[in-house]
Amino acid sequence: MNVFILVIMVLNILAIIAMIFIERKKPQAIISWLAILSLFPVLGFIFYVLVGAGLSITTKHRLRRKRFLNNDYKNFEQELYQQMDTRSQDEIDKVKNLINYNYSTSGARLLVNNDIKFYTNGVDKLEDLKKDILDAKHTINLEYFIFASDKTGNEVMNLLIEKAKQGVKVKLIYDSIGSIKAKRSFFRKLKKAGGEVCEFFPPFMHIRLINLKMNYRNHRKVVVIDGKIGYTGGINISDNHMGKNSKLNPWRDTHIRIEGQGVYGLQSSFLNHWLFCNKGKIDPEIFVNDGYFPPVQNKGSTSMQIIVSGPDTNEQNIKNAMVQMILSAKKKIVLETPYFVPDDIFLEALKIAHKSGVDLTLIIPKVPDKKIVYLATLSFAKELVDLGIKVYRHNGFLHSKVLMVDDTAITIGSCNADNRSFALNFELNAMLYGNKVTSDFEKILEEDIKNSELINKYFYKQKSLINKFLQAIMRLFAPLL
Repeated sequence: MNVFILVIMVLNILAIIAMIFIERKKPQAIISWLAILSLFPVLGFIFYVLVGAGLSITTKHRLRRKRFLNNDYKNFEQELYQQMDTRSQDEIDKVKNLINYNYSTSGARLLVNNDIKFYTNGVDKLEDLKKDILDAKHTINLEYFIFASDKTGNEVMNLLIEKAKQGVKVKLIYDSIGSIKAKRSFFRKLKKAGGEVCEFFPPFMHIRLINLKMNYRNHRKVVVIDGKIGYTGGINISDNHMGKNSKLNPWRDTHIRIEGQGVYGLQSSFLNHWLFCNKGKIDPEIFVNDGYFPPVQNKGSTSMQIIVSGPDTNEQNIKNAMVQMILSAKKKIVLETPYFVPDDIFLEALKIAHKSGVDLTLIIPKVPDKKIVYLATLSFAKELVDLGIKVYRHNGFLHSKVLMVDDTAITIGSCNADNRSFALNFELNAMLYGNKVTSDFEKILEEDIKNSELINKYFYKQKSLINKFLQAIMRLFAPLL
């Protein structure tokens, strides 16, 4: 027994050393793991190996090299962007600093003349997506955190199989953890039809329950059709996201359809991940010569940037862009998120904006899908309520991930306002600029507030002592949620 205890102690110490010197985790995360390892020495270590351990050196190397390295592609991309219309607009000049910041930190180019269509539910998005898939002539690229094998998933899968049989080049990336309930035979049907499928971070020995990279999830939702039409946002391919889960109704989400230069940003992001999934065995030049970047016509007045972040980026690009947005606000900020578990930097930025006189509104769900994370969300939201910031709970489940500032900028995508999205997940957000796009979405936000209830200090006072205790405990583990 003494030997067993000694072994566990040594393993826990090694885990702590790895966190500090190899993985270089943030102090807050290390403290949370110390608490877990101290309270649950055996289970805590197993949990750390499965969930908390960092990526292997080999994986990190592959991730860093996944960007297009081929000189032909680099020259092609440079010529591509030089040919684009990047004329300055007065409304773009208002967010020039934000645009420059995003370009300097993440390489996100300004992509102009886009037409944007908003979706606030999965049903409408699914109908348009199916039509666009049916109309596809050349390529269909999809990347989803959840691609379920339910009614919704089968509808989309059957269309993809049909298009693959017609000779359309179909590529699908699905996340191993997000799509864990879908059998591999479900995806093999597409392969047999001539499509290509990649499981992002597949499990050890293909055993679904043993995935040493389960803490690092590909949370993106991206579709690019014929290089001309793109989709991104928060809606997955799942019955739940179509509002068919009675416990999470109504399901409110945000997704966008893009036509214009912005599609190039989505396409580049997808193909980078495709190269990674295929372990760099594909020559990027084929993407140049195979019609993945066809000439794009000017479609609308919205300018945008596509920003990606994840364990492979040097900085938390999306979070930092959101912080920059918050600190640049002059009049108004509205944040919608299903999980509000921010780090200190993000939380302080919100407080600074409020104390500077900016009208700040946070909208979270009334019905949670993850009760543990919701307890932490309520704890962080209380800080804002105590400062006099307006916090609403939207009727039903709110899965929308949106930040809008003034009448100048909106970011919509897969990134939640929590530590997991900021630091651990592979995320993608679209930054949208222009008076028209912000005006259109402001009407949606106004409707959201009408369908929400304002919470105040009394809301927290009437909570039981157990609930308050659990909120405090879950906040302690916020860096791990």
